[in-house]
Amino acid sequence: MTKAVFKRLTTIASAFRGRRIAVFGDLMLDRYVKGSVKRISPEAPVPVVRVTSESAVCGGAANVAVNLSSLGAAPVLVSVTGRDQAAAELSSLLSAAGVPAGSLVRDGAFRTIEKTRVIAEHQQVVRFDHEYPALLGAAAKRAALASLDAALRDGCGALILSDYGKGLLEPATIKAATALAAGRGVPVFVDPKVEHFQLYRGAACITPNTAEAFGGMRQTQRDGQPAAEELGRAIMKKLACRTLLITQGEHGMTLFVRKGSAVTPVHIPTRAREVFDVTGAGDTVISTLALTWAAGGAPEEAALAANFAASIVVAKLGTASVTVDELLESAKSWITA
Repeated sequence: MTKAVFKRLTTIASAFRGRRIAVFGDLMLDRYVKGSVKRISPEAPVPVVRVTSESAVCGGAANVAVNLSSLGAAPVLVSVTGRDQAAAELSSLLSAAGVPAGSLVRDGAFRTIEKTRVIAEHQQVVRFDHEYPALLGAAAKRAALASLDAALRDGCGALILSDYGKGLLEPATIKAATALAAGRGVPVFVDPKVEHFQLYRGAACITPNTAEAFGGMRQTQRDGQPAAEELGRAIMKKLACRTLLITQGEHGMTLFVRKGSAVTPVHIPTRAREVFDVTGAGDTVISTLALTWAAGGAPEEAALAANFAASIVVAKLGTASVTVDELLESAKSWITA
């Protein structure tokens, strides 16, 4: 990366402050139980974790909003929670992260989604989930869409659809949400689930990982950059999206940009560094990408910023976010790399 590119990213990042970005999708409370393992249980062949700490952070769409806030933006988070202890904890965590909870729909018939991860010696031992998508009723979904409509009417530079497959984003709500954004000229960015992959036609950008991209196209996964580029062109043709970003783990990312009738792939390699945890990395990618785009960055610049951000969060343990200073420091280190 050249000094000129770094200067350009610095200019774009200075426009992050206060930029309104709507986030619509499944949110959850991520709990972490951490400890050490010294022995195997005599009751079953499983490790005994001696608990040393417990904590909770925002997960799913809530983590996307926290990432936006950490970068200086003004996220508008639209989702559904229950009226339970987990919802109260989420509200407190969101407030501490600078994310308003005023656009959330609270439904007493719904139970807030919780994921609990047990981590010992920096390794995840097990995860258990509390989720009840059948409790998310039609009235709550209509209320969420009305809240999204109000947010877009107030002005937003982008809409992020954070699809975790937990019930809020389904064919009807996806169609309605994208129509609301289209009616106001707001670009849509999607972190997709395989089962909804082909519903996101016409998006500004979708950001599947390699497995999701192959799964979304109902293809057997293949390795190698040529296979990724062939797949990317097929997705661009099928979904008619403006851009596509396939995240490839340690192999970096490949951005596909439509220029006239041609689709041009741009591979962005990642720098080697120790990976502690990929939890929430997709949230960081899409939040940074959408915010950089909304702040005036070209697709290539948005993808580059997202790559820098992802390289930071995977080196942190647990669900994490990135600051502007961290982002620019990571970018600066690439000048001489």
